[in-house]
Amino acid sequence: MQPRPPYLVGADIGTSGFKTCLIDARGTVLGAASRELTTAHPHPGWCEQDPEDWYRAFGETLLEAREQAGVAAPDIAALCIDAAAHTPVLTDEAGSVLRPAIMWTDQRTGEQVRRLEAEHGDEIFAIGYQAVNPTWTLPQLLWVAENEPEVARRTARVFIAKDYLRWRLTGAWGTDPIDAMSTLLFDARRRRWSPRLIELARFRPEQFPPVQAPSSVAGEVLPQPAQELGLEPGTPVITGTSDSALEMYGAGAVEPGQCVVKLATAAYTNVVTDSARPHRRTLTYYHVVPDMWYSVAATNSCASALRWFRDVFCRHEVHRAESEGGSAFAMIDELAASAPAGSEGVLFHPYLLGERSPHWDPDLRASLVGLSMRHDIRHVARAVLEGIAFSLRDCLSSIESLGFTTHEARIIGGGAASPLWRQITSDVLGLPLVYPENADASFGAALLAGVGIGVFTDERDAVKRCVKLRTRTEPDKSRNEQYQEIYELYRMTHAGLADVYHRARRTFG
Repeated sequence: MQPRPPYLVGADIGTSGFKTCLIDARGTVLGAASRELTTAHPHPGWCEQDPEDWYRAFGETLLEAREQAGVAAPDIAALCIDAAAHTPVLTDEAGSVLRPAIMWTDQRTGEQVRRLEAEHGDEIFAIGYQAVNPTWTLPQLLWVAENEPEVARRTARVFIAKDYLRWRLTGAWGTDPIDAMSTLLFDARRRRWSPRLIELARFRPEQFPPVQAPSSVAGEVLPQPAQELGLEPGTPVITGTSDSALEMYGAGAVEPGQCVVKLATAAYTNVVTDSARPHRRTLTYYHVVPDMWYSVAATNSCASALRWFRDVFCRHEVHRAESEGGSAFAMIDELAASAPAGSEGVLFHPYLLGERSPHWDPDLRASLVGLSMRHDIRHVARAVLEGIAFSLRDCLSSIESLGFTTHEARIIGGGAASPLWRQITSDVLGLPLVYPENADASFGAALLAGVGIGVFTDERDAVKRCVKLRTRTEPDKSRNEQYQEIYELYRMTHAGLADVYHRARRTFG
């Protein structure tokens, strides 16, 4: 049977790549395309992107997805954009971008974070439901105010990443409560911008956008971007929200207690709740489903750590993959699979970008521990995958400390495509992992586009009709018991090396 309209588009500004997908009302992905995004590192710990790259990547991926699906622009009923949270785009009155976007992975704000936490930490947590760390927009904007005062003075509008791209399409300035909460400038209980938190950032309330529901229609595509991007003028554009919120939604996690584990550039463990449970060791957000929340424990380096390992240790595999037309990551999987569980004593702490849960310490650093002459590249490959899984075990422990009991999780992200990585993660966590057919943020955004224009009755109806599950991975009991012992070594090693990491950070930057 040929798919029929309405067709729905979801676009995701990820940390390392841009993806657009096109679905029908049954949730079938008819076309999808992605492009890598370039992140600049002009100084140690800095991570910045050019917002113009997002606009260009959207045009390229939209065209490719439409061509795959054989869908004409007039048949697209609505579109929705999401993006990695926390990332501010600052523009002047004319809409010109004043500086590159500071990414959530950026670590430049250590001094601002220490000062904010020491002087205002309890007040900030009481208003924003989050502990201060370099991820948040609040310390990022304070850094701009202190180091680039002319940029702060000229800023007329503060956008979050997805809101900037949507504004380019529609001319409508606004955001949603989840992304607003991700700035640490939002009053979580009152659901409005906090003048006090904005004051701490040394910005002004009028620089921040109106807030509306994620599924609301924000505007319509204007003629010029329609011509540039291959869209029909007047196509509805839904407000959208953060990538993590729509990944959870696209995975079908809409009921209290449902858990999602993500293996991507970063990694996280999320649990849906029916009430706010703010805690300094976790993140707390509104859910896409009205009156629901979710708690997050996140690790900074996941696939990014694997890419680092590939680039530093696996040049032979990269060259072989290029010559044979294969994947270097698949070859790394083969290496890791040939080493025993536990990597014969090699441990990897994946703190290449500092760490979030449960340590909230930007000065932590990565390490390989326990190497001897008997070890080779196979052991290191497996230790990297296991170390990321142990970091996720830290995250799950943070979630469980809030009183949650998790019996299974849905696993998503690019890393979830690896059967070996799924199995290692299942064995370390001791949880069955269910792999959805489609669960990336662009798919969740496309579902939300359908909710926004009434294709689906509400958020849960879209999930019921469109989310399909693919495979289930069960933990191996003996390996789980072995990994529990190794996890204790992992934690002991962190405790022993934390001060060393801090001193090295002070010495070498």
